Amino acid sequence: MHNKELAFGPLNYIVLAAGIAIAVIGLIMMSGNGTTEEAFNPDIFSDMRIKVAPITTLLGFIVVIAAILIKPKRNNKE
Repeated sequence: MHNKELAFGPLNYIVLAAGIAIAVIGLIMMSGNGTTEEAFNPDIFSDMRIKVAPITTLLGFIVVIAAILIKPKRNNKE
């Protein structure tokens, strides 16, 4: 039986999972309590939600793109 090669190698999957985890962490950092008509929550303007979380999410997406572009090592056994 002929072995079919996968498009990604093990390193690709590890880096892909790390990138997805970083992006999810960034999205979780952006979420939080909102404001209502009765109470204003100044936490929506915190540095973490405006600066750190979007940068973390962008970094996660960049890692995911890098995981896709990494060329897996092939074993040439004939």
